[in-house]
This record gives sequence, structure tokens and C-alpha cells, in this order.
Amino acid sequence: MKYFLILFLFCSAILQAQTSIPEKEFNNIEDQVIEWRRDIHEHPELSNREFRTSEKIANHLKSLGIETKTGVAKTGVVGILKGKYPGKTVALRADIDALPVTENNDLPFKSQVTSEFLGSKTGVMHACGHDTHTAILMGVAQILAQHKDKIHGTVKFIFQPAEEGPPPGEEGGASLMIKEGVLKNPDVDAIFGLHINAGTPVGTIKYKPEGMMAAVERFVINVKGVQAHGSAPWSGVDPIVISAKIIDGLQTIISRNADLTESAAVITVGKISSGVRFNIIPETAEMIGTVRTLDPANKELILKRMREMVPEIAKAYGGEATIEIQNNTAITFNDPELTREMLPSLKKVAGDDHVELMKATTGGEDFSFFQEKVPGLYFYLGGMPKGGEPTRHHTPGFYIDESGMLLGVKALSQLTLDYLDANAPK
Repeated sequence: MKYFLILFLFCSAILQAQTSIPEKEFNNIEDQVIEWRRDIHEHPELSNREFRTSEKIANHLKSLGIETKTGVAKTGVVGILKGKYPGKTVALRADIDALPVTENNDLPFKSQVTSEFLGSKTGVMHACGHDTHTAILMGVAQILAQHKDKIHGTVKFIFQPAEEGPPPGEEGGASLMIKEGVLKNPDVDAIFGLHINAGTPVGTIKYKPEGMMAAVERFVINVKGVQAHGSAPWSGVDPIVISAKIIDGLQTIISRNADLTESAAVITVGKISSGVRFNIIPETAEMIGTVRTLDPANKELILKRMREMVPEIAKAYGGEATIEIQNNTAITFNDPELTREMLPSLKKVAGDDHVELMKATTGGEDFSFFQEKVPGLYFYLGGMPKGGEPTRHHTPGFYIDESGMLLGVKALSQLTLDYLDANAPK
């Protein structure tokens, strides 16, 4: 019995040594990761148009000897790294697209790119940190490729286009990658991803089991009335007044129907279009908005009430209204068991005091579509300078402290090795 115990401890020590990457190797790659990020930041590309970015990623993966597939979901890249030993398959995902935002930061690698978006000329900027995500995952690929003799299984590197949403009339993003089989051949057992956060200090990781980010729906409401002269509203049916009543009614769903003690929810009308002249009551009005939910049951209730309420309010005022609801993202749902199992890995690289439980947010992330298919863990990575001020995502002044990126490389690398080690065939 004593002999077997000694043998078990000896084998465990060897396995631990196999899955440990020297700190020096991470430090040696930091400058390269930052250089990749700056190049991508200086040359941003909009959703489904990430041609230069994809080529850069693919060339890097091929140089590491990683099996590389291009043109996945239009401009996506997938790398497959097979370890020395058999085992499960882990997927790591980074989003690669930029936003139609004109940068106003004073940086030597500031974006000067312009493009056309929805018929208007605009600047293009990595205003949400996808450039850092891409560079981080390129760094993880390099680290793990150098240590494939320590890997018990397979690693899939998923570089995903169009996280911000494909152009109108096109498919794209995580849903199209899944449709094209990115989680198959080999089948993915777990997926990990991160999002750099400009409000979280460098060196800090934030996580939340279960619902972390909201499901996002886009809705369009079309109201039809009867056109009339502005001086005689009684001779027509005013779609603008009806729209106001609908907006007011939608908010009562949140305040009177949704159980806000269970989870938060939001209905926002972000755009109203109607009329051409000050003294004409128009015939139609259009409203566009978003719904954010963190609980599946709450989501179904809210959408059901919206579909019931909108046409009936319009009818009560003599008009007609239709509503179309389109799903943009699901709930970013961190598998509770996977989160519990991998929490020690995050603490191993960041330190116990720098891994924090966070509250859910009403932002959306299409990483959620991967989590609907396989267990996943998504977390925030600190990008705010220590002692500095947070900046807002999706704005011209969005800023990230690059010194926080190395922790992202360490975290994804450690999660991968620890998961595959823990699930290695006995």
C-alpha cells in the first residue's frame, strides 16, 4: 500500500510539472503581444470585413505549426492544436471586429481608418478591446504550441468575426460559426473566453457563475394611424401619440410584470422615426429598441407581454401596430460546475485577492451562443490603469492599459492546461 501511495504522489508531481509553464516564458512574449495589439488597433476592420486581421492571425498560427482553417463564418480563423496525449477538447475564443467609431485618443498607433457604415462615412476603431482579445489569444497559441508535449487533448483557437453584429442582410458572428460546425470535429467539451474591461483595474479578474451578461433582443414596432392636418387632430389618428402610449406601456412590463427580485431587466426605445412637417399628423411611426434580460423565464414573460400589449394599445387609440423581435445574443451563462472547478486556475495566475465575484451586467455578448451548446466560462480582465480613471466602451476615448494583457495570456493558458489535465484519461 505504501508503495502505491509513493507511486501515486510521484506521478502526480510529474503531471503537475508537465502542466506548469515558467513565468519567464510569459514575460518573454509580453512585448510581442503588445506589438500585435498595436498593429491591429491601428488597422481596425468592421464586422465581416476583417480581412487583414484574419490574414495576420492565420499566418501566425501556421508559423506555429497549428492546423489552420480560414474563411470560417466569412472572415473567421480557427486553429487546432493537438497535444501529445489523448484527452478532451478545449476551445478558446477571441472576437476580432472593430466598431464604427472615430478615435480621439492621442496615441502613436491611433486608428486613422475610415469606412462606410449604413450609408454614412465613419471612422473605425477598436473601441471595445477586441484588438487586445485577438493579441492575447495569439499569445496563448504561441505558448501552448511550444508546450504541446504537455497537453492532454486538443485546443481549438476560435478567432471570431462580427461579435458586434453582422451588417444588415448578412449572417455572422458566433451563431454562424456554430452553424458551420466550429464546435465539431473534434467536438468541444468546454470553452473559455475573456473580455478586457476599462473599468476594472489592471491585474484583476472578475467572474460570476450563471447569468453574467444579458440576453439581447432588438425590436421594431411599426404604428399605423390616419394622416391629418395638424390643426385638426380629431380628423385623423395620431401614430406619434400612440407611440408615446406604447413606450409608456412597455415600461410597466418592467415595473409591474417582471420579478426584479430575481434578476434585472431593461426595455429601451432608442429610435423613433415619424413625420415630415410640423403641421402634418403623419400616417406612420417606427420605433426601434432593445430588451435586456438575465433570466430565461423573465425573458419569455417580457417578450410575451410586449407582443400582447403593443397591438392592443394601438387598437385602443384607433390605430394599428405590429412588433418584430429579433434575438441578438443569449444570456452569457457561466456553467456553475465549470466555474467552480476552474476558479483555482484563475486564482493561481492572478492571486486570491485579485479574483473578484462581480454583479451581472446588462451588456450583451455573443459568446453566449457557444455557451448554449457546451459548458463555458467567460470573465472580465482588468484594463484600467491602477489609480487611473475608467473609460467607457464603444466611445472615441476608450482606452486600455496594455500591461493588463499578459494576465489574460496566463489565465487562458492555465485554464486550458488545468482543464485538460483534470479530465485526462486515467
